[in-house]
Formats: sequence, structure tokens, C-alpha cells
Amino acid sequence: MSDLVPCIGIVSVLLIIFGFLAFLRYMNYKETIALAERGLTRPEVKNGKGLLRWGILVTALGLALSLGLYFIGFSSGEHYPLRLGPWMLGGLVPLFLGLSLILSHFLFQKE
Repeated sequence: MSDLVPCIGIVSVLLIIFGFLAFLRYMNYKETIALAERGLTRPEVKNGKGLLRWGILVTALGLALSLGLYFIGFSSGEHYPLRLGPWMLGGLVPLFLGLSLILSHFLFQKE
């Protein structure tokens, strides 16, 4: 019974978050339909900063995970070089994915 309370709490928080995101999508859809009924279109907003923003976010997440997971090596990573075991993949994969997004922003940037 004591394990049920955290599970219900986590599910409730996820339902609230995804419910709010679904509501935002629905309101965006209704606004687009209302504009289309009047013969108007939604103005395009493209500033080209999407890759850079996501790259910085994912890189920061990967760096934080890498720093947090590195200390696992001090307790169980005596047999790995530099104490970098397979648990580090949880931080290194998003780190390098974010770096590739930042690099692609600068490589494909239009002037």
C-alpha cells in the first residue's frame, strides 16, 4: 500500500503536465481555425534559433547527467579506465547529441 501513493502521485503529475500541453495545442488549433474562417493566415515566425536553443538545452542536460553519473565510478568502477563505465552513456549520449545540434546550427545557418 505504501508503494501505491508515490505511483499515483507520479501519474497525477504527468497527467497534469500532459493535460496542460494538450490544452495548449487545442487552443492553438482553435485559434488557427478561427483565423482560417476569416480568411487570414497565421504569420510565420522563423528566426532559425530552434537548433541552437535545443542544442544548448540538451548539452546542459547531458553535462549535468555526466557529472552526476561520474561519481558512480568511485564506488563500482575500479575496473574501468578513468572510472568511466557504461553508466556514463546516460549523460554522454545527450551531451554529444546537444553538441551536434549546436554544430549543425552554425553549419547550416543562413546569413
